[in-house]
Amino acid sequence: MHDAEITVDDALARVLIAESFPELEERELRRVSTTGTVNSIIRVGDDLVARFPFFPVTPAELAAEAEAMTALAASCPFPAPLSYGIAAGGAAFPSAWSVQTWIPGRTAHFDEHSTSLSLAQDLAMLIRALRAVDPAGRVFDGRGRGGDLADHDEWVTECIERSRHLVDAPRVAGLWAQLRALPPAGPVVMSHRDLTPFNLLVGDGDGVTRLTGVLDGGGFGPADRALDLVAAWHLFDAPARQVLRDGVGAGDVEWSRGAAWAFQQAIGLGWYYEESNPPMSMLGVSTVRRLLADPGLAALL
Repeated sequence: MHDAEITVDDALARVLIAESFPELEERELRRVSTTGTVNSIIRVGDDLVARFPFFPVTPAELAAEAEAMTALAASCPFPAPLSYGIAAGGAAFPSAWSVQTWIPGRTAHFDEHSTSLSLAQDLAMLIRALRAVDPAGRVFDGRGRGGDLADHDEWVTECIERSRHLVDAPRVAGLWAQLRALPPAGPVVMSHRDLTPFNLLVGDGDGVTRLTGVLDGGGFGPADRALDLVAAWHLFDAPARQVLRDGVGAGDVEWSRGAAWAFQQAIGLGWYYEESNPPMSMLGVSTVRRLLADPGLAALL
């Protein structure tokens, strides 16, 4: 998916796991096919999973990720992975890597749950629970989404240009021109920071879809209070989005900023992953089209 990404085959993964976690040496390994864009994922037995980054990271970075995962799991009303251990990189694999607990379930899909009011209610519950955690004086760390919308102008401009064959570029550019200028919606709150469908586990029961798990909590931290609202645009049609909005009590500015962060994320997915990761690409295009079709946002154009 990326230039110069690190790869790990099954034989190497077995060697690395045996060296760093000898107690796991005899466990069955099963590679997991995912839409993830950061790690190769390999099941280790029934209850653990090894994550091998595509690009080098340090043990300190993974330790910070593990700390954030622990904090998220403690406040999350749904199951979330925890760190089992961290291994340092070496000659065979030039990056630190980690083992985490495995949460069973199937990942959500951008076009399968668009009318699910029950899932929208569960996501509202999740966002409220994460926001209830005290930031304890911490501020946005400046990485990625969750700060100043206008900081992303250069990236969004490039993405719009590269996406002309996928979206209505003039309308998309006009929408961003309005969204990027939105004022802050209030102080930062604790946020998952990447509530895409592929980080949400769902299950069906009694004819309804419910949230059953939350993945990739390593980014849990303070950010724009609207950031986790991206899930509304990645997953739902207008009635279900309204259920989520009502559930978190989002005002007009906050709600529109949620749309802005969904836009910023989605506009880069369509063209970048068009060949290498079609499901991720389709998510981006779907979200942009939902944004353009929303009557409230259309009024901004």
